[in-house]
Amino acid sequence: MLVINVKESDSLEKALKKFKKKFEKTGVVKELRSRQAFEKPCITKRMQKIRAAYKLKMQTQEVEG
Repeated sequence: MLVINVKESDSLEKALKKFKKKFEKTGVVKELRSRQAFEKPCITKRMQKIRAAYKLKMQTQEVEG
């Protein structure tokens, strides 16, 4: 259950924005999308390796220049 602390001075839009941000951080939608279709474990591992390599590449580029 998500609990959002809202001050009296906060508007409804601001409270909704806080809710959406917290909801997104929980990863519910991401989990739901991943469960819609089965993905073989070997494909999952391959994608993780590709993402890790990409992150490493971006970090090295950031350090260099």
